[in-house]
Amino acid sequence: MSGATGNLKNRDRIVRDKEICGGEPVFKGTRVTLRTVLASLADGNSVEEILADFPSLKAEDIQAAIAFAAASAEEDLPVPEVPHIR
Repeated sequence: MSGATGNLKNRDRIVRDKEICGGEPVFKGTRVTLRTVLASLADGNSVEEILADFPSLKAEDIQAAIAFAAASAEEDLPVPEVPHIR
């Protein structure tokens, strides 16, 4: 999945609405926050465990969460310039 394509898919699955969970990113049509899913993944939960805990989610939502985090990391953690060695 390319970055541009991944970002478009994320926009279809991850939304913000100030009326839902205080504007925190959630999965479209749910009140499950992106932060909750990413924390579950960080804690070592499998996709199957997360889907069992949140039956309103689909496997594609978990993939979108991972892609969102990867894109955010890329933006937030730029690669430092390496001095040229002669």
